[in-house]
Amino acid sequence: MRRQLRPAANPRETGRRSVSTVRDTFEATQAIGAKIFRLRLPFLKELRTYSLKRLRADLVAGATLTLVSIPQAIGFALILGLPPQAVIVSVIIGGFVGSLFFTSHHHVFGPTSSISLITAAMIATYAGPDLPPIQLAVLLALLIGCIQFLAGMLNFGEVTRFISLAVVVAYSTGIGLLLIASQILNVLGLHAAQGGSFVGNIWIAVQGIASGRISWWSLLVGALTWMMFELLHRFKPRWPEALFGLVVVGVMAKIMSVTMVDVPFRLVSEEGALTASLPVFAGLHLTAPEISVIPSLLGIAVAISILGMLEATSITKSLAAKSGQQIEPRQELAGMGAANIACALFSGVPGSSSFARSAVNFQSGASSQLSSMLSSLVVLVVVLFITPAFGFIPVAALGAHLIRVGMKMINVPQIRIAFRSTRSDAVVFVVTLAACLFLKLDTAIYVGIGISLALFLRKASAPSLVEYSFDDRGTLTALEDASQRRNQAISIVHVEGELFFGAADLFQEQVRLLAGDPAIRVVILRMKNARHLDATSVMSLLQLHDYLRKTGRHLIVSGINPDVQRVLIDSGALAEIGPENVFPAEANLTASTRKALLRASHLLQTKSPDVRIFYDRKREEDAASRPAQPREDTTRDFQI
Repeated sequence: MRRQLRPAANPRETGRRSVSTVRDTFEATQAIGAKIFRLRLPFLKELRTYSLKRLRADLVAGATLTLVSIPQAIGFALILGLPPQAVIVSVIIGGFVGSLFFTSHHHVFGPTSSISLITAAMIATYAGPDLPPIQLAVLLALLIGCIQFLAGMLNFGEVTRFISLAVVVAYSTGIGLLLIASQILNVLGLHAAQGGSFVGNIWIAVQGIASGRISWWSLLVGALTWMMFELLHRFKPRWPEALFGLVVVGVMAKIMSVTMVDVPFRLVSEEGALTASLPVFAGLHLTAPEISVIPSLLGIAVAISILGMLEATSITKSLAAKSGQQIEPRQELAGMGAANIACALFSGVPGSSSFARSAVNFQSGASSQLSSMLSSLVVLVVVLFITPAFGFIPVAALGAHLIRVGMKMINVPQIRIAFRSTRSDAVVFVVTLAACLFLKLDTAIYVGIGISLALFLRKASAPSLVEYSFDDRGTLTALEDASQRRNQAISIVHVEGELFFGAADLFQEQVRLLAGDPAIRVVILRMKNARHLDATSVMSLLQLHDYLRKTGRHLIVSGINPDVQRVLIDSGALAEIGPENVFPAEANLTASTRKALLRASHLLQTKSPDVRIFYDRKREEDAASRPAQPREDTTRDFQI
């Protein structure tokens, strides 16, 4: 006998189920609450098994990391238009505090190209007499830190799984191009407005070259620096090329400053001297102008926080795959939040996960988070005793260094993959890159995420149905010509995929269109591979049922899995459609369909109903490309 589904529960059973649901929800909430504040300091666990050998490895990695950090920090200060000391604070304080929370042995926090460019654009927009640039940068660091720390506590870092890699690749490419465009002006000895656009910087460079206003001395210094970088990279790849190259050029500039009255190119000391002092705790002193600008900065802070999540996830997962280490994304995100808050308390600029410095830390053999902490201490010592030397580095030399940083952010193999994988990935890449170059950077990240999700929802909510029928030999074949259809009373619609809100209405319209033939008296929805029904899809199913009933026809549902069955029962849809018209899936994959056909024959009072079958063409073509499997649907399966 056909197994009947139980009807909708009576009020007493419904009440007991509601109490059980409330209890389960309360217990789940308690479990979540217990995890929210479960942040820890992972480096303390490392100290239990720490050894002299690991200390030596961390010292070497920390010293190497310092050689990379200081030139980059000074270069980012040039991008921001701020004194280098504010950026060095981000390296020292932010790098140390972030490492207290990080589970990754190699994750390094500090100023980055992307954060520096966004912060520079923000400063150019909001800076004024009442809001000096440094106060804006500190306020932004505080907002970012609070958002990231809260997101880490609530484990919101998992949302990065839903952001397409094409967005990340395009954003990195856009940041690289923006960095190159801004530093070309420094190499040419030209001045540009702070936070200038990509097109604006390129136009200034073209005008300067056309009018002959470029500084040949700056161009020569930039070319010489570039050549030294290339030679060191080729013949001494283990040497820190940025540090050695900039030191050599700085020594040459120092000699020229002694022998000449005026050095014919700009020096770092002219942009803001790096003072030899310890970072000082400044605390939080929010003024009325700062409080008034907070609503305007929130959108930028959220965008940078999302970007930080993406960078941290990408960096830590990549390094963990190489080292075999287990990481906790929530700890990495909370660590970045704590580091940015600490930067704000010591009047530093905001920072994020650094691709370059994290890779250097890994390649240098760091064995724990202490390598980054030791690097912060070494940077502090260097700043205290060798700061005057940095003032003689030419701005053009730093520009050449930053152009190379920008070029490394343009990953050609990843760009090729984004273009060649799917059309959607190519569209996402192009739109995100264009947004980076022609819109604000914080807006660009929203545009990229938005277009990737929109294309995904469009793909997921566009079911494709193809009519199938039995040929003269009893084999299922696709009907290429609609005129070859037989007059049939039963239509079986094979439903497969996610029936969420985005697909519900379109699915209903297509089924109604296919069921528009007045000869069809019964529509069987074969839903064994349908998943994740929600309120919208249930309403669409009931609307389809009402439509068929009003036209004197019938709806039967077969092959439903336990999750779909639960949704139909809880929503009341089962009672509306009728338990006698709904058949759950069984061990025999086609048993429920045979029972549905038997029910259809009873409704039609016939013993041999004709059958018309609709399949998803795309899934059928994918299946055809795989090794042959026993066919599930044959003439025998549908005999009654």
